[in-house]
Amino acid sequence: MKSSIWIIDFGSQYTQLITRKFRELGFTSELMTVEDGLSRLKLEKPEAIVLSGGPQSVFEDKTDYSPFFKDEKLPILGICYGMQIMGQYFGGKVEKGVQGEYGLAKLKCANNFLIPNCPSESDVWMSHSDHVSVIPDKFKLILQSENGLTAGIKHDSRPILGLQFHPEVHHTVHGKDILSFFLNNIAALKSDWSSKTMMESCLEEVNKIKGSKVLCAFSGGVDSLVAATLVQKVIGKDLYCFFVNNGLLRPQDLNTIKMLQEKTSLNIEVIDATEIFLGALKDDKDPEHKRKTIGKTFIEVFENKVHEFEKNHGVKFDYLLQGTLYPDVIESISPHKVGGKSVTIKSHHNVGGLPERMKLKLLEPLRYLFKDEVRAMGLSLGLERDWVFRHPFPGPGIGVRVLGQLSRDSIRKVQESDQILFEELKSHQLYDSTWQAFTVLLPVKTVGVKGDGRAYEEVIALRMVNSQDGMTASVTELPWSFLNRVSSRICNEVKGITRVVYDITSKPPGTIEWE
Repeated sequence: MKSSIWIIDFGSQYTQLITRKFRELGFTSELMTVEDGLSRLKLEKPEAIVLSGGPQSVFEDKTDYSPFFKDEKLPILGICYGMQIMGQYFGGKVEKGVQGEYGLAKLKCANNFLIPNCPSESDVWMSHSDHVSVIPDKFKLILQSENGLTAGIKHDSRPILGLQFHPEVHHTVHGKDILSFFLNNIAALKSDWSSKTMMESCLEEVNKIKGSKVLCAFSGGVDSLVAATLVQKVIGKDLYCFFVNNGLLRPQDLNTIKMLQEKTSLNIEVIDATEIFLGALKDDKDPEHKRKTIGKTFIEVFENKVHEFEKNHGVKFDYLLQGTLYPDVIESISPHKVGGKSVTIKSHHNVGGLPERMKLKLLEPLRYLFKDEVRAMGLSLGLERDWVFRHPFPGPGIGVRVLGQLSRDSIRKVQESDQILFEELKSHQLYDSTWQAFTVLLPVKTVGVKGDGRAYEEVIALRMVNSQDGMTASVTELPWSFLNRVSSRICNEVKGITRVVYDITSKPPGTIEWE
Protein backbone atom coordinates (compact mmCIF):
# COMPACT_ATOMS: atom_id res chain seq x y z
CA MET A 1 0.00 0.00 0.00
CA LYS A 2 1.52 3.31 -1.09
CA SER A 3 1.57 5.87 1.68
CA SER A 4 3.23 9.18 2.42
CA ILE A 5 4.42 7.90 5.83
CA TRP A 6 7.44 5.63 5.42
CA ILE A 7 8.47 3.18 8.13
CA ILE A 8 12.10 2.19 7.61
CA ASP A 9 12.54 -1.32 9.00
CA PHE A 10 15.83 -2.05 10.72
CA GLY A 11 14.72 -5.56 11.68
CA SER A 12 12.86 -5.07 14.96
CA GLN A 13 10.43 -7.84 15.85
CA TYR A 14 7.88 -5.09 16.63
CA THR A 15 8.08 -3.01 13.44
CA GLN A 16 4.78 -4.19 11.97
CA LEU A 17 3.05 -3.04 15.15
CA ILE A 18 3.90 0.56 14.21
CA THR A 19 1.80 0.26 11.06
CA ARG A 20 -0.99 -1.25 13.15
CA LYS A 21 -0.99 1.56 15.73
CA PHE A 22 -0.86 4.21 13.00
CA ARG A 23 -3.89 2.58 11.36
CA GLU A 24 -5.78 2.68 14.66
CA LEU A 25 -5.01 6.40 14.83
CA GLY A 26 -6.35 6.93 11.29
CA PHE A 27 -3.12 7.00 9.26
CA THR A 28 -1.80 4.67 6.57
CA SER A 29 1.91 3.92 6.41
CA GLU A 30 4.23 1.96 4.17
CA LEU A 31 6.87 -0.35 5.58
CA MET A 32 10.07 -0.73 3.58
CA THR A 33 13.67 -1.88 3.84
CA VAL A 34 16.49 0.57 4.50
CA GLU A 35 17.75 0.07 0.96
CA ASP A 36 14.34 0.84 -0.55
CA GLY A 37 13.96 3.93 1.61
CA LEU A 38 17.33 5.36 0.66
CA SER A 39 16.71 4.61 -3.01
CA ARG A 40 13.21 6.07 -3.14
CA LEU A 41 14.28 9.28 -1.37
CA LYS A 42 16.11 10.19 -4.56
CA LEU A 43 12.81 10.28 -6.48
CA GLU A 44 10.05 10.78 -3.90
CA LYS A 45 9.33 12.94 -0.89
CA PRO A 46 7.42 11.35 2.01
CA GLU A 47 5.40 13.39 4.50
CA ALA A 48 7.09 11.66 7.45
CA ILE A 49 9.65 8.95 8.18
CA VAL A 50 9.87 6.49 11.07
CA LEU A 51 13.20 4.81 11.80
CA SER A 52 12.36 1.54 13.56
CA GLY A 53 14.20 -0.41 16.21
CA GLY A 54 16.61 -3.19 15.31
CA PRO A 55 18.98 -5.80 16.74
CA GLN A 56 22.24 -4.27 15.52
CA SER A 57 24.61 -1.69 17.05
CA VAL A 58 25.59 1.69 15.59
CA PHE A 59 29.21 0.74 16.31
CA GLU A 60 29.10 -2.02 13.67
CA ASP A 61 26.79 -0.23 11.21
CA LYS A 62 28.70 1.74 8.53
CA THR A 63 25.67 2.67 6.36
CA ASP A 64 25.29 6.35 5.46
CA TYR A 65 21.88 7.42 6.76
CA SER A 66 22.37 11.14 6.11
CA PRO A 67 19.76 11.25 3.27
CA PHE A 68 17.05 10.64 5.89
CA PHE A 69 18.02 13.81 7.76
CA LYS A 70 18.86 16.36 5.03
CA ASP A 71 15.36 17.81 4.54
CA GLU A 72 14.91 20.09 7.55
CA LYS A 73 11.11 20.12 7.15
CA LEU A 74 10.71 16.32 7.07
CA PRO A 75 9.14 14.94 10.30
CA ILE A 76 11.18 12.03 11.71
CA LEU A 77 10.42 9.58 14.52
CA GLY A 78 13.32 7.45 15.73
CA ILE A 79 12.42 4.40 17.83
CA CYS A 80 15.11 2.61 19.85
CA TYR A 81 17.84 1.90 17.25
CA GLY A 82 16.34 4.67 15.12
CA MET A 83 16.91 7.12 17.97
CA GLN A 84 20.51 5.97 18.33
CA ILE A 85 21.15 6.56 14.62
CA MET A 86 19.57 9.98 15.01
CA GLY A 87 21.59 10.82 18.11
CA GLN A 88 24.85 9.83 16.46
CA TYR A 89 24.10 11.72 13.22
CA PHE A 90 23.36 14.99 15.02
CA GLY A 91 26.57 14.85 17.05
CA GLY A 92 25.43 13.18 20.24
CA LYS A 93 27.15 10.22 21.85
CA VAL A 94 25.96 6.62 21.85
CA GLU A 95 27.48 4.25 24.40
CA LYS A 96 27.51 0.49 24.66
CA GLY A 97 25.32 -0.48 27.55
CA VAL A 98 26.88 -2.10 30.58
CA GLN A 99 23.40 -2.98 31.72
CA GLY A 100 20.58 -3.18 29.20
CA GLU A 101 16.93 -2.33 29.75
CA TYR A 102 14.54 -5.10 28.71
CA GLY A 103 10.85 -5.55 29.36
CA LEU A 104 8.64 -3.26 31.43
CA ALA A 105 10.20 -0.07 32.79
CA LYS A 106 9.04 3.12 34.46
CA LEU A 107 9.21 6.30 32.41
CA LYS A 108 8.97 9.87 33.65
CA CYS A 109 8.74 13.21 31.90
CA ALA A 110 11.76 15.52 32.11
CA ASN A 111 12.27 19.30 31.96
CA ASN A 112 8.57 19.97 32.60
CA PHE A 113 7.68 18.50 29.21
CA LEU A 114 4.28 16.79 29.01
CA ILE A 115 2.80 14.78 26.14
CA PRO A 116 -0.97 15.28 25.69
CA ASN A 117 -3.09 12.63 27.47
CA CYS A 118 0.01 11.11 29.12
CA PRO A 119 0.74 11.22 32.86
CA SER A 120 4.12 12.38 34.14
CA GLU A 121 5.02 8.74 34.89
CA SER A 122 3.95 5.58 33.06
CA ASP A 123 4.99 2.02 32.11
CA VAL A 124 6.79 1.41 28.81
CA TRP A 125 8.40 -1.54 27.04
CA MET A 126 12.19 -1.38 26.71
CA SER A 127 14.45 -3.57 24.57
CA HIS A 128 17.96 -2.13 24.20
CA SER A 129 21.54 -2.25 25.41
CA ASP A 130 23.22 0.71 23.67
CA HIS A 131 21.85 4.15 24.56
CA VAL A 132 22.28 7.85 23.82
CA SER A 133 24.50 9.03 26.68
CA VAL A 134 25.11 12.60 25.43
CA ILE A 135 22.16 14.42 23.87
CA PRO A 136 22.98 16.23 20.59
CA ASP A 137 22.97 20.02 20.39
CA LYS A 138 19.55 21.59 19.67
CA PHE A 139 17.80 18.57 21.22
CA LYS A 140 15.96 18.61 24.53
CA LEU A 141 15.58 15.74 27.01
CA ILE A 142 11.84 15.10 27.38
CA LEU A 143 11.63 11.55 28.78
CA GLN A 144 13.84 9.65 31.20
CA SER A 145 13.84 6.04 32.45
CA GLU A 146 13.85 5.16 36.13
CA ASN A 147 17.53 4.23 35.70
CA GLY A 148 18.28 7.82 34.76
CA LEU A 149 18.93 6.99 31.08
CA THR A 150 17.72 9.12 28.19
CA ALA A 151 14.38 7.76 26.97
CA GLY A 152 13.09 10.57 24.77
CA ILE A 153 14.50 13.60 22.94
CA LYS A 154 12.95 16.32 20.78
CA HIS A 155 14.61 18.78 18.40
CA ASP A 156 14.22 22.47 19.30
CA SER A 157 13.13 23.62 15.83
CA ARG A 158 12.89 20.64 13.47
CA PRO A 159 9.96 18.13 13.63
CA ILE A 160 12.10 15.31 15.06
CA LEU A 161 11.30 13.01 18.00
CA GLY A 162 13.45 10.19 19.37
CA LEU A 163 12.25 7.44 21.72
CA GLN A 164 14.44 4.80 23.39
CA PHE A 165 11.44 2.53 24.09
CA HIS A 166 8.74 0.88 21.96
CA PRO A 167 5.49 2.93 21.90
CA GLU A 168 4.01 0.49 19.37
CA VAL A 169 3.96 -2.42 21.83
CA HIS A 170 0.76 -3.09 23.79
CA HIS A 171 2.68 -3.10 27.09
CA THR A 172 3.58 0.58 26.67
CA VAL A 173 0.48 1.92 28.39
CA HIS A 174 0.28 5.30 26.66
CA GLY A 175 2.09 4.26 23.49
CA LYS A 176 -0.77 5.25 21.21
CA ASP A 177 -0.93 8.71 22.79
CA ILE A 178 2.80 9.15 22.20
CA LEU A 179 2.49 8.10 18.54
CA SER A 180 -0.50 10.43 18.19
CA PHE A 181 1.68 13.24 19.56
CA PHE A 182 4.17 12.64 16.76
CA LEU A 183 1.59 12.30 13.97
CA ASN A 184 -0.68 15.16 14.99
CA ASN A 185 1.44 17.61 16.97
CA ILE A 186 4.94 17.25 15.54
CA ALA A 187 4.30 16.09 11.95
CA ALA A 188 0.87 17.81 11.68
CA LEU A 189 -0.42 15.18 9.24
CA LYS A 190 -3.99 14.72 8.01
CA SER A 191 -5.79 11.46 8.75
CA ASP A 192 -6.38 9.26 5.69
CA TRP A 193 -7.76 5.94 7.02
CA SER A 194 -11.20 4.83 8.24
CA SER A 195 -13.53 1.83 8.06
CA LYS A 196 -15.14 3.46 5.01
CA THR A 197 -11.88 3.85 3.10
CA MET A 198 -10.94 0.30 4.14
CA MET A 199 -14.07 -1.18 2.55
CA GLU A 200 -13.79 1.03 -0.54
CA SER A 201 -10.18 0.00 -1.08
CA CYS A 202 -11.00 -3.72 -0.87
CA LEU A 203 -14.03 -3.47 -3.15
CA GLU A 204 -12.00 -1.50 -5.69
CA GLU A 205 -9.55 -4.40 -5.82
CA VAL A 206 -12.30 -6.99 -6.38
CA ASN A 207 -14.19 -4.90 -8.96
CA LYS A 208 -11.18 -5.17 -11.26
CA ILE A 209 -11.77 -8.91 -11.78
CA LYS A 210 -15.50 -8.87 -12.59
CA GLY A 211 -16.38 -11.56 -15.12
CA SER A 212 -13.55 -13.86 -13.94
CA LYS A 213 -13.86 -17.29 -12.38
CA VAL A 214 -12.38 -17.28 -8.87
CA LEU A 215 -11.29 -20.27 -6.81
CA CYS A 216 -11.00 -20.08 -3.01
CA ALA A 217 -9.07 -22.53 -0.80
CA PHE A 218 -11.65 -22.13 1.95
CA SER A 219 -10.74 -22.88 5.57
CA GLY A 220 -13.82 -21.53 7.32
CA GLY A 221 -11.63 -19.25 9.41
CA VAL A 222 -12.21 -15.53 9.76
CA ASP A 223 -9.87 -14.48 6.94
CA SER A 224 -11.11 -16.86 4.26
CA LEU A 225 -14.76 -16.30 5.24
CA VAL A 226 -14.54 -12.50 5.02
CA ALA A 227 -12.51 -12.64 1.80
CA ALA A 228 -15.00 -15.03 0.19
CA THR A 229 -18.01 -12.99 1.32
CA LEU A 230 -16.45 -9.79 -0.03
CA VAL A 231 -15.65 -11.35 -3.41
CA GLN A 232 -19.05 -13.01 -3.71
CA LYS A 233 -20.66 -9.61 -3.11
CA VAL A 234 -19.09 -8.50 -6.41
CA ILE A 235 -18.93 -11.59 -8.66
CA GLY A 236 -21.68 -13.82 -7.21
CA LYS A 237 -21.72 -17.41 -8.48
CA ASP A 238 -18.39 -17.04 -10.24
CA LEU A 239 -16.75 -17.77 -6.86
CA TYR A 240 -16.12 -21.44 -5.99
CA CYS A 241 -14.98 -22.47 -2.50
CA PHE A 242 -13.26 -25.81 -1.87
CA PHE A 243 -12.77 -26.95 1.73
CA VAL A 244 -10.22 -29.72 2.33
CA ASN A 245 -10.83 -32.00 5.32
CA ASN A 246 -7.32 -33.20 6.16
CA GLY A 247 -8.41 -35.33 9.11
CA LEU A 248 -6.64 -32.95 11.49
CA LEU A 249 -9.66 -30.79 12.30
CA ARG A 250 -11.69 -30.33 15.45
CA PRO A 251 -15.42 -31.11 15.65
CA GLN A 252 -16.14 -27.38 15.84
CA ASP A 253 -14.36 -26.80 12.51
CA LEU A 254 -16.45 -29.34 10.65
CA ASN A 255 -19.62 -28.06 12.34
CA THR A 256 -18.78 -24.52 11.23
CA ILE A 257 -18.45 -25.59 7.60
CA LYS A 258 -21.81 -27.37 7.70
CA MET A 259 -23.38 -24.28 9.27
CA LEU A 260 -21.88 -21.95 6.65
CA GLN A 261 -23.16 -24.22 3.88
CA GLU A 262 -26.65 -23.90 5.36
CA LYS A 263 -26.69 -20.26 6.45
CA THR A 264 -24.74 -18.47 3.71
CA SER A 265 -25.04 -18.37 -0.06
CA LEU A 266 -21.37 -19.31 -0.50
CA ASN A 267 -20.77 -22.23 -2.84
CA ILE A 268 -18.72 -24.48 -0.53
CA GLU A 269 -17.69 -28.00 -1.56
CA VAL A 270 -16.04 -30.32 0.98
CA ILE A 271 -13.17 -32.60 -0.10
CA ASP A 272 -12.59 -35.45 2.35
CA ALA A 273 -8.89 -36.28 2.10
CA THR A 274 -8.43 -37.76 5.58
CA GLU A 275 -6.94 -41.05 4.40
CA ILE A 276 -4.50 -39.33 2.05
CA PHE A 277 -3.16 -37.00 4.77
CA LEU A 278 -2.89 -39.65 7.48
CA GLY A 279 -1.09 -41.94 5.06
CA ALA A 280 1.42 -39.22 4.20
CA LEU A 281 1.99 -38.40 7.88
CA LYS A 282 2.26 -41.91 9.33
CA ASP A 283 6.05 -41.79 9.80
CA ASP A 284 6.47 -38.09 10.62
CA LYS A 285 7.71 -37.03 14.06
CA ASP A 286 9.60 -33.79 13.44
CA PRO A 287 7.28 -30.74 13.76
CA GLU A 288 8.76 -28.82 10.82
CA HIS A 289 8.64 -31.92 8.62
CA LYS A 290 5.02 -32.49 9.60
CA ARG A 291 4.18 -28.94 8.54
CA LYS A 292 5.90 -29.42 5.18
CA THR A 293 4.19 -32.77 4.59
CA ILE A 294 0.78 -31.28 5.37
CA GLY A 295 1.45 -28.33 3.04
CA LYS A 296 2.74 -30.54 0.22
CA THR A 297 -0.19 -32.95 0.53
CA PHE A 298 -2.68 -30.10 0.57
CA ILE A 299 -1.32 -28.77 -2.72
CA GLU A 300 -1.53 -32.21 -4.36
CA VAL A 301 -5.09 -32.84 -3.15
CA PHE A 302 -6.31 -29.38 -4.05
CA GLU A 303 -4.67 -29.38 -7.48
CA ASN A 304 -6.16 -32.77 -8.38
CA LYS A 305 -9.61 -31.65 -7.29
CA VAL A 306 -9.46 -28.45 -9.33
CA HIS A 307 -8.31 -30.22 -12.50
CA GLU A 308 -11.10 -32.77 -12.09
CA PHE A 309 -13.68 -30.02 -11.48
CA GLU A 310 -12.58 -27.97 -14.50
CA LYS A 311 -12.73 -31.05 -16.73
CA ASN A 312 -16.17 -32.19 -15.52
CA HIS A 313 -17.83 -28.75 -15.42
CA GLY A 314 -16.11 -26.92 -18.25
CA VAL A 315 -14.91 -24.17 -15.91
CA LYS A 316 -11.56 -22.44 -16.29
CA PHE A 317 -10.41 -20.60 -13.18
CA ASP A 318 -8.61 -17.27 -13.54
CA TYR A 319 -7.81 -16.32 -9.93
CA LEU A 320 -6.97 -17.99 -6.64
CA LEU A 321 -8.49 -16.11 -3.69
CA GLN A 322 -6.45 -16.03 -0.47
CA GLY A 323 -7.19 -14.45 2.89
CA THR A 324 -3.67 -13.02 3.17
CA LEU A 325 -3.43 -10.25 5.77
CA TYR A 326 -1.02 -7.33 6.15
CA PRO A 327 1.15 -9.08 8.79
CA ASP A 328 1.76 -11.86 6.22
CA VAL A 329 2.85 -9.30 3.63
CA ILE A 330 5.07 -7.46 6.10
CA GLU A 331 6.69 -10.68 7.31
CA SER A 332 7.59 -11.53 3.73
CA ILE A 333 9.61 -8.33 3.28
CA SER A 334 10.73 -7.53 6.85
CA PRO A 335 14.53 -7.60 7.12
CA HIS A 336 17.00 -8.42 9.82
CA LYS A 337 19.89 -6.13 8.93
CA VAL A 338 23.20 -7.93 9.17
CA GLY A 339 26.28 -6.01 8.08
CA GLY A 340 24.11 -3.54 6.19
CA LYS A 341 22.34 -6.26 4.18
CA SER A 342 18.69 -7.24 4.38
CA VAL A 343 17.69 -10.87 4.66
CA THR A 344 14.10 -12.02 4.21
CA ILE A 345 12.68 -13.74 7.30
CA LYS A 346 10.36 -16.06 5.37
CA SER A 347 8.10 -16.15 2.35
CA HIS A 348 4.36 -16.25 2.95
CA HIS A 349 1.91 -18.13 0.75
CA ASN A 350 -1.20 -19.37 2.51
CA VAL A 351 -1.59 -22.23 0.07
CA GLY A 352 2.02 -22.82 -0.85
CA GLY A 353 2.96 -22.92 -4.52
CA LEU A 354 -0.56 -23.37 -5.89
CA PRO A 355 -0.76 -20.12 -7.90
CA GLU A 356 2.44 -20.90 -9.83
CA ARG A 357 1.65 -24.58 -10.38
CA MET A 358 -1.89 -23.95 -11.56
CA LYS A 359 -1.07 -20.81 -13.54
CA LEU A 360 -3.57 -18.74 -11.54
CA LYS A 361 -3.36 -15.08 -10.68
CA LEU A 362 -3.55 -14.23 -6.98
CA LEU A 363 -6.45 -12.27 -5.54
CA GLU A 364 -5.74 -10.96 -2.02
CA PRO A 365 -8.27 -8.21 -1.23
CA LEU A 366 -7.44 -8.22 2.52
CA ARG A 367 -3.67 -8.00 2.14
CA TYR A 368 -3.46 -4.51 3.65
CA LEU A 369 -5.68 -5.25 6.65
CA PHE A 370 -5.00 -6.41 10.19
CA LYS A 371 -7.05 -9.10 11.93
CA ASP A 372 -9.19 -6.66 13.93
CA GLU A 373 -9.98 -4.74 10.74
CA VAL A 374 -10.97 -7.97 8.97
CA ARG A 375 -13.34 -8.78 11.82
CA ALA A 376 -14.86 -5.30 11.62
CA MET A 377 -15.32 -5.75 7.87
CA GLY A 378 -16.97 -9.13 8.44
CA LEU A 379 -19.54 -7.53 10.72
CA SER A 380 -20.18 -4.75 8.20
CA LEU A 381 -20.76 -7.42 5.53
CA GLY A 382 -23.51 -8.91 7.69
CA LEU A 383 -21.68 -11.98 8.99
CA GLU A 384 -22.64 -13.27 12.43
CA ARG A 385 -20.42 -12.17 15.29
CA ASP A 386 -19.64 -15.76 16.39
CA TRP A 387 -18.27 -16.49 12.91
CA VAL A 388 -15.88 -13.54 12.71
CA PHE A 389 -14.69 -13.80 16.32
CA ARG A 390 -13.70 -17.46 16.18
CA HIS A 391 -10.35 -18.26 17.77
CA PRO A 392 -7.38 -18.65 15.39
CA PHE A 393 -6.60 -22.20 14.22
CA PRO A 394 -3.27 -23.11 12.57
CA GLY A 395 -3.18 -24.46 9.02
CA PRO A 396 -1.57 -27.78 10.10
CA GLY A 397 -4.32 -28.11 12.70
CA ILE A 398 -4.03 -30.98 15.16
CA GLY A 399 -0.91 -32.07 13.28
CA VAL A 400 1.07 -29.64 15.48
CA ARG A 401 -0.98 -30.29 18.61
CA VAL A 402 0.00 -33.93 18.89
CA LEU A 403 3.63 -33.74 19.93
CA GLY A 404 5.62 -36.32 18.01
CA GLN A 405 4.16 -39.00 15.79
CA LEU A 406 0.53 -38.84 14.71
CA SER A 407 -1.95 -41.70 14.93
CA ARG A 408 -5.71 -41.92 14.69
CA ASP A 409 -5.87 -42.46 18.44
CA SER A 410 -3.68 -39.44 19.29
CA ILE A 411 -5.71 -37.23 16.95
CA ARG A 412 -8.91 -38.48 18.62
CA LYS A 413 -7.61 -37.51 22.07
CA VAL A 414 -6.95 -33.94 20.96
CA GLN A 415 -10.26 -33.70 19.11
CA GLU A 416 -12.27 -34.91 22.10
CA SER A 417 -10.39 -32.88 24.71
CA ASP A 418 -10.51 -29.74 22.55
CA GLN A 419 -14.26 -30.16 22.11
CA ILE A 420 -14.71 -30.38 25.89
CA LEU A 421 -12.66 -27.21 26.36
CA PHE A 422 -14.71 -25.45 23.67
CA GLU A 423 -18.01 -26.54 25.24
CA GLU A 424 -17.01 -25.42 28.72
CA LEU A 425 -15.71 -22.05 27.51
CA LYS A 426 -19.08 -21.49 25.87
CA SER A 427 -21.16 -22.73 28.82
CA HIS A 428 -19.14 -20.64 31.30
CA GLN A 429 -19.39 -17.63 28.92
CA LEU A 430 -15.59 -17.39 28.80
CA TYR A 431 -14.99 -17.95 25.08
CA ASP A 432 -14.58 -14.23 24.37
CA SER A 433 -12.36 -13.68 27.41
CA THR A 434 -9.45 -15.52 25.78
CA TRP A 435 -7.89 -14.89 22.36
CA GLN A 436 -7.05 -18.54 21.66
CA ALA A 437 -7.70 -21.77 23.53
CA PHE A 438 -6.74 -25.34 22.65
CA THR A 439 -5.42 -28.65 23.95
CA VAL A 440 -2.13 -30.42 23.26
CA LEU A 441 -1.31 -34.13 23.64
CA LEU A 442 2.05 -34.60 25.36
CA PRO A 443 4.29 -37.59 24.50
CA VAL A 444 4.55 -38.72 28.13
CA LYS A 445 2.64 -41.12 30.37
CA THR A 446 1.92 -40.68 34.06
CA VAL A 447 0.47 -42.95 36.74
CA GLY A 448 -3.10 -42.33 37.76
CA VAL A 449 -6.06 -44.05 39.38
CA LYS A 450 -9.30 -44.83 37.57
CA GLY A 451 -11.89 -46.70 39.55
CA ASP A 452 -9.97 -48.95 41.89
CA GLY A 453 -7.22 -49.70 39.41
CA ARG A 454 -3.90 -48.24 38.39
CA ALA A 455 -3.83 -46.27 35.13
CA TYR A 456 -0.74 -45.42 33.13
CA GLU A 457 -1.97 -43.00 30.50
CA GLU A 458 -1.12 -39.81 28.60
CA VAL A 459 -1.30 -36.11 29.47
CA ILE A 460 -3.32 -33.27 27.94
CA ALA A 461 -2.07 -29.71 28.28
CA LEU A 462 -4.49 -26.77 28.19
CA ARG A 463 -3.24 -23.63 26.43
CA MET A 464 -5.21 -20.36 26.71
CA VAL A 465 -3.68 -16.98 25.91
CA ASN A 466 -4.64 -13.38 25.34
CA SER A 467 -3.09 -11.40 22.50
CA GLN A 468 -3.87 -8.64 20.05
CA ASP A 469 -1.85 -9.86 17.11
CA GLY A 470 -0.13 -13.14 18.06
CA MET A 471 3.30 -11.50 18.31
CA THR A 472 3.17 -11.37 22.09
CA ALA A 473 0.79 -13.26 24.36
CA SER A 474 -0.03 -13.54 28.04
CA VAL A 475 -1.67 -16.45 29.84
CA THR A 476 -5.41 -16.06 30.33
CA GLU A 477 -6.33 -16.06 34.00
CA LEU A 478 -9.42 -18.25 34.25
CA PRO A 479 -11.51 -19.26 37.28
CA TRP A 480 -10.37 -22.34 39.18
CA SER A 481 -13.88 -23.77 39.02
CA PHE A 482 -13.73 -23.67 35.22
CA LEU A 483 -10.28 -25.32 35.03
CA ASN A 484 -11.36 -27.98 37.50
CA ARG A 485 -14.46 -28.74 35.44
CA VAL A 486 -12.47 -29.05 32.19
CA SER A 487 -9.86 -31.29 33.83
CA SER A 488 -12.51 -33.55 35.35
CA ARG A 489 -14.39 -33.96 32.09
CA ILE A 490 -11.26 -34.69 30.04
CA CYS A 491 -9.97 -37.31 32.48
CA ASN A 492 -13.39 -38.95 32.69
CA GLU A 493 -14.52 -38.71 29.06
CA VAL A 494 -11.39 -38.97 26.93
CA LYS A 495 -10.14 -42.54 26.85
CA GLY A 496 -6.40 -42.80 27.45
CA ILE A 497 -5.98 -39.54 29.39
CA THR A 498 -5.28 -39.58 33.11
CA ARG A 499 -3.82 -36.12 33.75
CA VAL A 500 -4.44 -32.50 32.65
CA VAL A 501 -1.95 -29.63 33.06
CA TYR A 502 -2.23 -25.89 32.35
CA ASP A 503 0.51 -24.17 30.35
CA ILE A 504 1.24 -20.82 32.03
CA THR A 505 4.07 -19.69 29.73
CA SER A 506 3.80 -16.27 28.11
CA LYS A 507 5.13 -15.36 24.65
CA PRO A 508 8.00 -14.67 24.75
CA PRO A 509 9.77 -16.81 25.88
CA GLY A 510 7.37 -19.52 24.70
CA THR A 511 5.42 -19.61 21.46
CA ILE A 512 1.64 -19.93 21.39
CA GLU A 513 1.65 -23.31 19.66
CA TRP A 514 3.82 -26.08 21.13
CA GLU A 515 5.20 -27.17 17.74
